[in-house]
Amino acid sequence: MPVTAADVLAAQARLRRYLNPTPLHYAERFGCWLKLENLQRTGSYKVRGAMNALLAARERGDTRPTIAASAGNHAQGLAWAAYRLGLPAITVMPRCAPQTKIAGVAHWGATVRLHGDSYDEAKAFAAELAAQHDYRLLSAFDDPDVIAGQGTVGLELAALMPDVVLVPIGGGGLASGVVLALQSQGVRVIGAQVENVDAMARALRNDHAVREPAATLADGVRVKEPGALTRQVLRALLDDVVIVREAELRETLVRLALEEHVIAEGAGALALAAGRRVAGKRKCAVVSGGNVDAGVLAKLLCDVRPRPPRKPRRRVQEPLASAFAPVLDEAAAKAGAQARLRPAAATAVAAAVSRSPVPLSASASTEDCLT
Repeated sequence: MPVTAADVLAAQARLRRYLNPTPLHYAERFGCWLKLENLQRTGSYKVRGAMNALLAARERGDTRPTIAASAGNHAQGLAWAAYRLGLPAITVMPRCAPQTKIAGVAHWGATVRLHGDSYDEAKAFAAELAAQHDYRLLSAFDDPDVIAGQGTVGLELAALMPDVVLVPIGGGGLASGVVLALQSQGVRVIGAQVENVDAMARALRNDHAVREPAATLADGVRVKEPGALTRQVLRALLDDVVIVREAELRETLVRLALEEHVIAEGAGALALAAGRRVAGKRKCAVVSGGNVDAGVLAKLLCDVRPRPPRKPRRRVQEPLASAFAPVLDEAAAKAGAQARLRPAAATAVAAAVSRSPVPLSASASTEDCLT
């Protein structure tokens, strides 16, 4: 195995100084826990892998400028990690990348190059630049250090003790890291992909035909060809892959915003959308990112009318009288016993009064009682 659970533990030790664990939130209307990686630095889990890769390279004495191709989130993660460590970074992004992500990369001082109309075209151009200038080419998913860094998400999930974890899959870096982290916990790890953007699912079925992925809201997982390392890990350890329709993805993203007040990008809502088709007593879906353009989100909120969620089940309650019958019977019995004792109690009180030295008559005045 090119990456092991020990590599994930080493990544956790490196990242502890720079990144905080992300919270878990129970989405009651979905019946599923959410791992909120949209609240991670740069709004995505991708910063884990990028930071771990730069730290590991520094340990090996490799301080060359790093270049990466990305649809947006890996580029932002690399830009932030390079900024924190004082290292140069270059990112190549497709022209169709969301403006939110392009601005996020530029904010942290990385050089941004826009090239091509897809991730794969940007990746080829980044490889050319790396060869020309002796840059270190950092894959968004097919790198051992990146996979180990993404696996720290799984280590944080272990405390929840889930029986099922759902993870979005593009190139497979996150899923590979999570499945390595949880392989000894007896947890089912299930990948989620979008219909006609399912290169990894087809590769795991030994369908190696390269197809152009369809346009999708989940631009972060729009990959034509998955990684060789990730394919090896997932073929050995992943339990299943669920394919989600585009309409299901759109509805889930809107419901997340309206019902759970969680802002997710398309790829970020993918695992939860797949969770509808997966049974489990303690499910957890990774919300992988929240870098969605405001215009895209506004249009979705206007156009998509999600079905109303199912009402919670009501417990069947007994009628009030029958439910409290034993208590009422006991109270009635005590009241009856007290009523039977009242004549004797009255006689005792009268005798005590007759022996009192103070006259208690109706004609006695207040002054008489106080003297």
